[in-house]
Amino acid sequence: MGSSAVAILISMCLAAIQIGTVTLKPKQQYGQAVVSKTTEMTYEPVFEKKQEPIFNYDLIAKNMPSVPIVNSAVVGYNDSKSWWFKRNKINTPPSAQNDICTMQYDAYYLGDVSQKVIYLTFDEGYEMGYTEHILDILKENDIKATFFVTKTYIESDPDLVKRMVVEGHTVGNHSVTHRDMSKLSDEEIVNELEGCSAYFKEVTGVDMPLFFRPPAGEYSIRTLKKTQELGYKTIFWSFAYKDWVTDEQPGKQTAYNNILKYSHNGCIMLLHAVSKSNTEALDSAIKALKVEGYRFESLENLPKQEEILSRLN
Repeated sequence: MGSSAVAILISMCLAAIQIGTVTLKPKQQYGQAVVSKTTEMTYEPVFEKKQEPIFNYDLIAKNMPSVPIVNSAVVGYNDSKSWWFKRNKINTPPSAQNDICTMQYDAYYLGDVSQKVIYLTFDEGYEMGYTEHILDILKENDIKATFFVTKTYIESDPDLVKRMVVEGHTVGNHSVTHRDMSKLSDEEIVNELEGCSAYFKEVTGVDMPLFFRPPAGEYSIRTLKKTQELGYKTIFWSFAYKDWVTDEQPGKQTAYNNILKYSHNGCIMLLHAVSKSNTEALDSAIKALKVEGYRFESLENLPKQEEILSRLN
């Protein structure tokens, strides 16, 4: 480069400097910048928005494998996680998050995907007056479901829990107080599960089946391991939607549409019994699913994990 060209380049740089200076805040928000008072120059940088977080109840995830990755190093032994899954095509089994070691710790989110079978489950943390009607519907349709109950629920509604048992439903463990298992010590986890199961037997006279649903789907590898050591299978889900907010119910038709659209082979279906919409849609949804060839089975009939994973491949 010649001397004249260098001189021109230097003069251009000096001119640019004289226009003004730009100062940015240490912490920025998207697409914003702060310009000093001594300048007339404006600068609006474009920042790439960081990815929105994926929540367990959104049930949406990206770039997930078709089956869980066993022994994945992605998650630490005591890292707190929230269960979620990725919906695939309509009426097909979803993918699960890739860091859950399902085979090692007897944690399930799918049943027999080779069959048009649905495992219907309800979570019972408190009563809104719908469970009796739900039990009536199940009885009329000759269906056995699983109800995951807390100790506080058993205390408040023992007669409903007794009816569940008498009518042949599975009553699973949902802990004593519905706390986040991943935040508890091993001793506290034992107290939560054994406290619920002991009170269940006191009320019903029978042992509680060894199925556990972590409150709000919160878990860690440590909690899965401890649950397994206590003899339990951890039951997550492959179908759920936002049905638990009692004063923001989606309505009967939305509940019906969701159930019909996203049911699939081997579906472990989570419905909240506090939902008015679910209760109103349940009978017609069950009948429609039967017409489509689905049958309903108990969690007692879940295949072994090895069989489930082999059928996914």
